Amino acid sequence: MPSQPFAEILRQPFSWVEENDPLPASADVVIIGAGVVGVSAALHLARRGLKVALLEKGLVAAEQSSRNWGWVRQQGRDRRELPLIVHSLSLWEAWQQQLDTDLGFRRTGLLSLTRDPAVLARWQRWAVNGRAAGIRVDELDAAAAEAALPSVNGPWLGGLHTPDDARAEPGIAVPALAREARRLGVTLHQQTAVRRLLLEQGRVQGVETEHGIVRAPRVLLAGGAWSSLLLRQHGVVLPQLNVRATVLRTTSAPEVVPGTLCSADVCLRRRLDGGYTVTLLEGEQHDVGPDSFRHFGRFSPLLLRNWRDIRLGIGWRSFQQQRRWQQLPAAGVPTVFEQERIYNPLPEPAITSKALAGFRHGRPQLAGVEMAASWAGRIDLTPDLVPVISKVEPLPGLVLAAGFSGHGFGIGPGAGELAADLLCDTTPVVDAHPFRLSRFSDGSSLFIDPDVI
Repeated sequence: MPSQPFAEILRQPFSWVEENDPLPASADVVIIGAGVVGVSAALHLARRGLKVALLEKGLVAAEQSSRNWGWVRQQGRDRRELPLIVHSLSLWEAWQQQLDTDLGFRRTGLLSLTRDPAVLARWQRWAVNGRAAGIRVDELDAAAAEAALPSVNGPWLGGLHTPDDARAEPGIAVPALAREARRLGVTLHQQTAVRRLLLEQGRVQGVETEHGIVRAPRVLLAGGAWSSLLLRQHGVVLPQLNVRATVLRTTSAPEVVPGTLCSADVCLRRRLDGGYTVTLLEGEQHDVGPDSFRHFGRFSPLLLRNWRDIRLGIGWRSFQQQRRWQQLPAAGVPTVFEQERIYNPLPEPAITSKALAGFRHGRPQLAGVEMAASWAGRIDLTPDLVPVISKVEPLPGLVLAAGFSGHGFGIGPGAGELAADLLCDTTPVVDAHPFRLSRFSDGSSLFIDPDVI
């Protein structure tokens, strides 16, 4: 059973996908990475009648696709992502109705509250873009914000409410989508690391895995934070840095908000089990490593804009670990993808303590609510905080979907469909131009949306 080697290390709520299929000699499409984007792409491709092999070095959704906050939000997104999240919400809704498993998808809204006038002004500017994209956005003055959620740390200045935004259960939803993809004919191969791409006459013709070669004229790389390392073996640069994020879940609790809440005090999501997923806006840390210096120039505008919010982790052990990850292996030698099946960092106690205290503070009804579990995950960022969903021009036959910058769970269904469109050379479901990889190398001006939340 694939779950046994990992049963004791995974802390997040997680639904195992026990099935593992024999590795095929060939397929129409090979997908590297069985997170939400890879699984969604497999589902879309299978519905088009293609033979798909879905390869995962660890387990389906065992990294960030089950460790995220579980928000399916439109509010606060980069303006380039708005068409994709609007479409993704419709896919989430359809899959919730079509599948036998309850994905936890509920349109219970996102409430964001602040005491900071500069933050409120930014949110109000975003509301203009949101409405232009067809999103219902309610702006809250101080009285409306207080009515939505009485403040416990001084009065709210105002906020936003997007009632059509949603939540879902990451550790349940993505494995359920993988099971549906298998039902439609996708072959699933867990604990099957891809060591490198198979190239012939300059074109991708499949992959070399630890268990053998799978030939395919089209390959999707949806490897999350591991994607840049695989590409670097083939001379392709994906500017990608990572941050660690800590999250906790509570025991059963009285309702604070029915959906999701964003504030400087605490961020949370109501769960199907009656508890909350809880974290902090400040709960992310970048561990300095070789890529920090390799990509410093590309990330410097983002660093300068957000320097007050950036927490840096500097330690020799972490630096050496990242250096080991990034060493390019020799042919036929086991790679870091096999050595690190599931990246499973320890949560930070200081974050969990502060988040739980913020959740309970000033709310006597929550006094008995405890932390049931906590975990950490790794979020991969791009210099403009917008994902890459793109053909890789130097490697014909390869499509890349990575760098989701903490947005992947919500837009995963639409991102998977867009990747499937690029693989099949069909009309993209949304404009793919903003997500092209070449924007980081073709002289385009880097645009960091100033109004994102």
